Amino acid sequence: MNKTKLTKLEIFKSIISFILATAVFAVVVLLTLMMNEHGEIIFNFRAHTKNIVTLAVTIAVLAAISFTYFWFENKEVLAKCSHIIEIYLIFSLAVTFSAIVGKFVGPTARPGSFVAMMLIMLYRRRDAIFLNTIYAITLLVVDRYANEQLAEYSISLYVSYASFLSCFCAGIVAIFIFKNIKMRIGCVVAAIVLLIPVLTVNASLLLTTTADLSYDFVLIDFLLYSVLDCVFSVLLFFITLPIIEILFARLTTFRLRELTSDNAKLIKLLKATALGTYNHSVMVAQLAEACAAEIGEDPELARAAAYYHDVGKIKNPEMFSENQSGENLHQQLTPELSVDIIRSHTRDGAKLIKKNHLPDFLAEVAVEHHGTLPIKYFYAKALRMSDGELYMGNYSYAGPTPSSKIAAIIMIVDASEAATRSLRDRSPEKVEALVKSLIEERMNLDQFVDCDITMRELTIIARTVTIQLTGVYHSRVEYPKLVLSKNN
Repeated sequence: MNKTKLTKLEIFKSIISFILATAVFAVVVLLTLMMNEHGEIIFNFRAHTKNIVTLAVTIAVLAAISFTYFWFENKEVLAKCSHIIEIYLIFSLAVTFSAIVGKFVGPTARPGSFVAMMLIMLYRRRDAIFLNTIYAITLLVVDRYANEQLAEYSISLYVSYASFLSCFCAGIVAIFIFKNIKMRIGCVVAAIVLLIPVLTVNASLLLTTTADLSYDFVLIDFLLYSVLDCVFSVLLFFITLPIIEILFARLTTFRLRELTSDNAKLIKLLKATALGTYNHSVMVAQLAEACAAEIGEDPELARAAAYYHDVGKIKNPEMFSENQSGENLHQQLTPELSVDIIRSHTRDGAKLIKKNHLPDFLAEVAVEHHGTLPIKYFYAKALRMSDGELYMGNYSYAGPTPSSKIAAIIMIVDASEAATRSLRDRSPEKVEALVKSLIEERMNLDQFVDCDITMRELTIIARTVTIQLTGVYHSRVEYPKLVLSKNN
């Protein structure tokens, strides 16, 4: 759920984080400029005080602009200090590797698209475009002012402008291309496409403004370095992204696919200890993915959330009906004890997800997908055993209710899939009536008040779930009772 307001503590933390991250980034920029290839500081600080102050002020101004942008456009970034640290870590890595490549290979071979590739995998498209622009401006300032004043090597006017435009243009292309890439191998193909804006910019600025158009210049400074720009960007992307995914528990498309493979640790454990729950989760994942795509949510994220929504059942798999092959163990227990066991799977799932350092979103869905709904079977059983009325809250899940559209989707499809299995008549009309009744019941119990899902989206979800379930549980012709043998 997107934040529209920040608490005073969140505002204070975000300001402090921005100040500290900007200061560290400024130090990284200065160090990359001041050090030679042997790692030695090459000039006196006092002799270049004005230059250092000017560079620091420029970086501070760009940081202030960035903070203002996120304040008005995406407060989610400011709400988590880890996002701010993540952005400046990417910037720092980009500047460091650009300095290394610039000193040992060539200025036009620097990985200009790396920042854009990283940002589009972690943030919204609009945010990625803005931050890529900020980084391109930073690179231009460093090249034009700082290099001539501070560094051992200097970059010519046309090369610095070429780097700026290459970083900006190739970055924008990368943002629109990489958003749709679902497999890491696709990044290699995208690198070839990125070569087009890089070559175009370099050709327009370098070849038209340089007097030396020798064979070596065209082949090395133009063609080879342009290719290396794209190659270094993709290589650095491949190395850095998995580290960022683990350090900040980020859910990229690549990470989501890895988490939903049969080789993922918790999925493998779920399959081994609770096969019925695993099969149910696979079916829920298919439904959730289809529903998310229909209402404009991230289908990959919905699929992953569905895979992990019931991992808490690993703790007591035999206490859940889908894993029982014979006796129902709840027959020997009181309704109150059964309720405690059943509803604990949401909290157990969240704890298990956090223990394995998986993203918080998966834990949120695990604990929210039943909301505060009553566990009707045991509530009804308790009513039959009692003389009077009982407080329904004692036989309900602890919540909270879904705080995102994906959590609401999981709540609906989880119940729909389980309930459809118990239907004798699985015609489209019966399934549709069942799904609509489940959604209506949850609306009446205020399960969707904390997420911004609309009536239109609920209608689309109901229709999508109906189509999907009737496709899975379709009727079949009765096979003839005929025994075959080789003699036949």
